[in-house]
Amino acid sequence: MLFWFLIFLIARQSGLTQGHPDLLARVPTEASCDCTVNSCRTLFDIVWGCLATIFACTWVALHQNVPDLELGWFSLLLRKLKMMLVTIIAPEVVVAFAGRQLVSALYISKVIAEFNVSKRHGFFCTMGGFISEECHPIANIKQLPVYMPAIQAIHEEDIKDRSKGDTLSKGVALAQGLWFVTQCAARVSQHLPVTELEVATLAFAVISTFIRVLWWSKPLDVQRPIVVVRSEVDPLQDVTPTNYRPYLFDWLNNVLFGQYDEYSPLSSTSVPSFYSIPTAHGIMNFAGVYGVATIFGGIHCAAWNALFPSTVEMWMWRMGSVFIAAFPVLAIFLRIGVSVDNLNIISYGFIYIGLVVYILCRLILIALSFTTLRALPPSAFVDVNWSKYFPHL
Repeated sequence: MLFWFLIFLIARQSGLTQGHPDLLARVPTEASCDCTVNSCRTLFDIVWGCLATIFACTWVALHQNVPDLELGWFSLLLRKLKMMLVTIIAPEVVVAFAGRQLVSALYISKVIAEFNVSKRHGFFCTMGGFISEECHPIANIKQLPVYMPAIQAIHEEDIKDRSKGDTLSKGVALAQGLWFVTQCAARVSQHLPVTELEVATLAFAVISTFIRVLWWSKPLDVQRPIVVVRSEVDPLQDVTPTNYRPYLFDWLNNVLFGQYDEYSPLSSTSVPSFYSIPTAHGIMNFAGVYGVATIFGGIHCAAWNALFPSTVEMWMWRMGSVFIAAFPVLAIFLRIGVSVDNLNIISYGFIYIGLVVYILCRLILIALSFTTLRALPPSAFVDVNWSKYFPHL
């Protein structure tokens, strides 16, 4: 509710400061930033602050699955860059992924009482952290009972020691995103405009908060798995492994909904990038992909009445924001239609076409976030007067 209230205030404030929609065609009536009266910020300060926050919300916040042992440093870098790109274009997908892994970790540690392991053990299982003697990941719920005695013998601190991030580092990264949200709230309270780039960055900061909370107990950047010995025959040994090569539509289902129906742990030496041990996490898919996407688009709608360099850019921003916020709601009805009638092909067709349009809208909003910087109103360079809240600063 606090985030939605902040969005309302930003939209209201931008509406109060809006003049003619074609900013380049009018003479500015706002006072310029006078450093003798108030503190000022430069265009570099705006861009650098936003890019640093986006980096913290994408690169630093990502808790990847354990990679293949044979991958070199360059392949590992490309692997993380790909996931970072997905996070920038569709961060709600990563929220859903984090939610699925949290549900899987809780299912392993809490629901299956006889396992008696910690939530960090559950995360390590679902991220492919345990492998068999044949170097195959233990990534199926049927495999866990025969490997659980060896998994239980591994101390939680040993798993925690493999993580590249501790509570302090994760807390600092989380605080950076919350600090950016605080700055935006302070600008609104002092009737200072928030740029389109800052609105887009605010959306990343809010979504990143969901990701960090969901992945709080997940080890960060683990490079090497732990080999465990099974107590009896692996139940998947009698299943013929298949070479897992997903097609485009299958890949979308994998990334969006975590549906890896054709994947077999015996067919690879690591789990896919967006894999989590399948459990009853259908609700998390809807909450992650659809609900968070609506929040993400709604935050962009906060700049509805902001100052834009041209009318075309203003309407491009508005239409892109509305589509991102509305498409998830439409997708929910289409998914419901798939389950109650025979319009599977038509419904899925609309969903996949909508995904293409969604990606285009996201790219347009990213581009507009930077193109609008060429003609900011003078008051956008006035910095927050923190002495109003902290008199001794």
